[in-house]
Amino acid sequence: MKKYNCLVSIAFLAGSLFLTEAKAQKSSGWVNLFDGKTLNGWKQVTGKAGYTVENGQIVGTSAVESHNSFLVTEKEYGDFVLELDVRLESAASNSGVQTRSHFDSKGNDGTGKVFGRQVEIDPSDRRWSGGIEDEARRDWLYTMQLNPRARPAFKQGDWNHIKIECIGNETKTWVNGIAAAYVVDTVDSKGFIGLQVHAVYKPEDAGKKFYFKNIRIKTTGLKPTPFPPGVYVVNYVSNQLTGYEKKDGWRLLFDGKTNAGWIGANMTAFPAKPNGWVVRDGTMTILGSAGGEAANVGDIVTKEQFSAFDLSFEFKMSTGANSGVKYFVTLNEDTKGSAIGLEYQVLDDKVHPDAKLGRNGDRTLASLYDLIPADKPERFVRPIGAWNTGRIIVYPNNHVEHYLNGIKVLEYERGSKEYRDLVAISKYVIWKNFGEAKQGHILLQDHGFEVNYRSIKIKQLND
Repeated sequence: MKKYNCLVSIAFLAGSLFLTEAKAQKSSGWVNLFDGKTLNGWKQVTGKAGYTVENGQIVGTSAVESHNSFLVTEKEYGDFVLELDVRLESAASNSGVQTRSHFDSKGNDGTGKVFGRQVEIDPSDRRWSGGIEDEARRDWLYTMQLNPRARPAFKQGDWNHIKIECIGNETKTWVNGIAAAYVVDTVDSKGFIGLQVHAVYKPEDAGKKFYFKNIRIKTTGLKPTPFPPGVYVVNYVSNQLTGYEKKDGWRLLFDGKTNAGWIGANMTAFPAKPNGWVVRDGTMTILGSAGGEAANVGDIVTKEQFSAFDLSFEFKMSTGANSGVKYFVTLNEDTKGSAIGLEYQVLDDKVHPDAKLGRNGDRTLASLYDLIPADKPERFVRPIGAWNTGRIIVYPNNHVEHYLNGIKVLEYERGSKEYRDLVAISKYVIWKNFGEAKQGHILLQDHGFEVNYRSIKIKQLND
């Protein structure tokens, strides 16, 4: 009898604790999206993967198919904080959590398509968990190459805690408490939440389990969670900075309205010649001309000079375009064409003949012009007429990196023996100590083709 009474007491206590926790969650604004027993409030909209409930977990089981599977909420959500725990049985396939997403019943040849921002769950050696991809639409928005400190956060085979915060235009993610991605994007103000089981293409990869539990959401009383300093922000609101970016040291080099802060290379003012550089529709644009390198109105440079910095810019090319973003431009060299400096190449690789010149592709898009070719997957090159994001980081120790649309495409050590050996076999060999100045201007190149620039922002780096 005593044993029976003890068991009853334990059961009663457990029930009381459960009710107390439920009340506490409700009073703090949290709502469970998964009751631990059924899939009430959820529906599968695409794919052949199975979704079941086992031991208080949603379990997805992969299947051989052409398209991804999604279990999505029946309700749509706008601003929210979402938390859940995720575990993947195998590293052979990834998963993800859809946010503010949508369903196109006619997509994928009538089988249906889910599209919208997805927070990546990546168990592979790539380690992009917490990154943000625009599923079935714009592709990757925030790869974890942009925040390498967060890449080790996901632990394959273990339970991982994922936090996603969508407030206004900002989406932020955390993996096991580590700040991961930060995107500012005006696309989609609301939509459903979804759990992805990625398609697999080999029979031996089918039948693998994806586990989700402790899924809860908060939609009221929201306050943005602070991010630690030093995390790069992908900001799709043109020519604007978030409060976080400003506090982290970023500032705009182009305000989107005027040419303030810029002058013509080897000039004392901004080029006034018509049909040259113009500020229009929030862009700094060099209009196309029949001229060649700096033969129309010439290059423009910042009035300021910079040494160690993180520079980010968006650019859009016309067909066959050629331009460039140069750094460590001193304007000390006597040149007839473009001013001399290290150059992030801006080029239509498929049309402009310069892509086939130089050595090993070192004159192609995002390359260190005439020195180091950019190693860029085709997937991360946006088509002509679309906006690309370039990024140049020069660290205080002279380590330099080029990025294109979130992918690091090259790196080198400025002033090293390897660097000087490359200069020695390049067009720059005639310039003493080329590219090794302590500081220099940032330059936008006029090369006779229309190219648009915007969202030019910089952060100066200290030792």
